Amino acid sequence: MAGPGPGPGRRANFLTEEEKQNSPKITKELLQRVFSYLKPYWKQLALVLGCIVVSSVCSLFPSILTGNIIDVLTGKDMGGWFGEGLSALIRLILLSLGLNLVSNLIKVGESYLNSWIAQHISYDMRNQMYRHLQKMSQRFFTSANQGDIITRMTSDISGVESVISNTFTSILSNTITLVVAVVAMFQKNWILALVGIAVVPLFTLPTRMAGKRRWKLAGEAQACNDEINGILNETLSVSGQLLVKLFGREKAEYDRYEEANGRMIRLNIRERMAGRWFFMLLNTLTTIGPMLLYLVGGILIMQHDSSLTVGDITVLVALLGRMYGPVNSLLNIQVDWIRSMAMFTRIFEYYDMKPEIDDRPDAKELKDAKGEIVFDHVNFTYDGERMILKDISFTLHSGDCIAIVGPSGSGKSTIVNLIPRLWDPTGGRVTFDGTDVRDLTLHSLRDEVGVVTQETYLFNGTIRQNLLYAKPDATEEEMIDACRKANIYDFISKQPDGLDTMVGNRGLKLSGGEKQRISIARALLKDPALLIFDEATSALDSISEAAIQAAINPLIEERTSILIAHRLSTILAADEILVVRDGEIVERGTHKDLVHAGGTYQELYETQFSKALE
Repeated sequence: MAGPGPGPGRRANFLTEEEKQNSPKITKELLQRVFSYLKPYWKQLALVLGCIVVSSVCSLFPSILTGNIIDVLTGKDMGGWFGEGLSALIRLILLSLGLNLVSNLIKVGESYLNSWIAQHISYDMRNQMYRHLQKMSQRFFTSANQGDIITRMTSDISGVESVISNTFTSILSNTITLVVAVVAMFQKNWILALVGIAVVPLFTLPTRMAGKRRWKLAGEAQACNDEINGILNETLSVSGQLLVKLFGREKAEYDRYEEANGRMIRLNIRERMAGRWFFMLLNTLTTIGPMLLYLVGGILIMQHDSSLTVGDITVLVALLGRMYGPVNSLLNIQVDWIRSMAMFTRIFEYYDMKPEIDDRPDAKELKDAKGEIVFDHVNFTYDGERMILKDISFTLHSGDCIAIVGPSGSGKSTIVNLIPRLWDPTGGRVTFDGTDVRDLTLHSLRDEVGVVTQETYLFNGTIRQNLLYAKPDATEEEMIDACRKANIYDFISKQPDGLDTMVGNRGLKLSGGEKQRISIARALLKDPALLIFDEATSALDSISEAAIQAAINPLIEERTSILIAHRLSTILAADEILVVRDGEIVERGTHKDLVHAGGTYQELYETQFSKALE
């Protein structure tokens, strides 16, 4: 008999309204694509199929042999291999035990093969997804929901494991078990077989009704639990607790928590009790099927002189009991199938997204880079409507330094992001050493561009691990040299663990200036032809800024560099200053040329840059 339906955390055996609306269209192409992941493992799948067939048949035979055992006990002569009397009884019992043992052993092997296939397919799909996501452009990561990306990588692909190991094999094993049981029942007696089959739906269909009620209550309880978690996250965090205390809201927050907690308890009790009276009655009525078989079988034996035996009736009752589970499972298989296809569809949606930025078939390697950059009438838009960059043209000669300044949102960072092809221009072209960056391989191009951003990102590891991210084969001497140039080695050498000092999650164990200088050292270790400093000092205090400026100044003298800055000290080191406003270069020249020209630069100087002199 099937259980009373889904409880908290279980999947309902019916589709929600949202699932019905979003159920995928099952096409031949979709099925071919799904089964393409099974194709490399067809040998293992064939073996699983064989195991299912053998174990399903073997598992039913003990029920059939039970009838023979009862007939022997009631004095019926079995004849043939079984013999008669005690020897027949012993042989039947041993055969039944042997078949049961064989069935269980085969199921263990089937379970292992199922798990092996499912894990390898999910391994293939995760690798494929991760490799594909690495190729996606910056636009994808700025527009897609990060939680959705992680869900596709984890939950959806993990769900595929369940499809392989449960849904597919469940269909096969339940179908085989049902077919063998029905055939065996008809072989014994077609009248009793029909009676038994007619009774089965009476016990399977109501299960769905009670399950639906429990699933609805479980959903409400989960929503209430989410609300409680929200209260805990808000009020028990460091910032939340401070706010609660400062405003004296302890009593109000306790009342709010108590009300939500009580509501969840009541819902949990209702969910657990839902359908209990119904199933108590239903479980009582499960005796109807066997009683009907005993009644009809007794009539056939007593009044119609049928060849039917007591053992035959016992077999039919046992087989009827074995049919409940497979029938209930197959009745609900459409739900599992649709959910499975929905997961595959969601995964395929990501697979089918074409990378905007990719290597051209004839892309060439950038070798012996000098770092000469040319923007040739470059236009750019994110959405095809609002122009972010308009007719940007300038040349950065090898060894020179250009500073790009302008109000926030004027397009400064967008300009430098076009060089390593985080985006591609929608008009004009950007060249690196005379070659359009779109004609270079991404790997060779980005190897020659080092970027230090305002928001430094460090991995949760050691300083050494973060440095080696730029150059995995760097020597100790190379790392120390890069740290010296970045003006951070004195700090590192004073730490007990030196380069093996842990930086914490996102570098939270370090100050902003320390993180920024490690970021500069990491960029230097890469040894790029072009260094880009994107507002590398704008969020720091004056002491940290001075330390970073002391690191930057020697660097821009020895290699090609671009500076985006809000601080005058950074800008003064540049050979040329480009003033950008509303996506256009409105002024260009040196600080001395621009500071009294009466334009945007003078305005920026008076409102921002001159503060650096105070």
